[in-house]
Amino acid sequence: MEVKLYVGNMSYDTTEEQLRTMFAESGAVVTVDMIKDRDTGNPKGFAFITMGSQADATNAINMFNGKEVGGRPLTVNTAKPREERSGGGRPYGGSNNRDRGGRSGGNNRY
Repeated sequence: MEVKLYVGNMSYDTTEEQLRTMFAESGAVVTVDMIKDRDTGNPKGFAFITMGSQADATNAINMFNGKEVGGRPLTVNTAKPREERSGGGRPYGGSNNRDRGGRSGGNNRY
């Protein structure tokens, strides 16, 4: 069964090909998804790598978690499911005047 790994704290110079080559040392690499800024296209310093099996994923975590690459120690662990994001229609995320800088309650003088 395929297992997705989170790889964080990467140097911004790291490429998808470097990740694929490096993680192939620990087992079968199915996909490499380097996360990039949608506006600039620049890497954001983390990626998701899908390994071919749980054994390959465990090998990768043991080999690369904490390993220094590009002057930075990598963080490698099993990826967690993405949390739901609330996309409410309120521009300030709140429901009262305080969230918009207005007055609320209290000292109501003329």
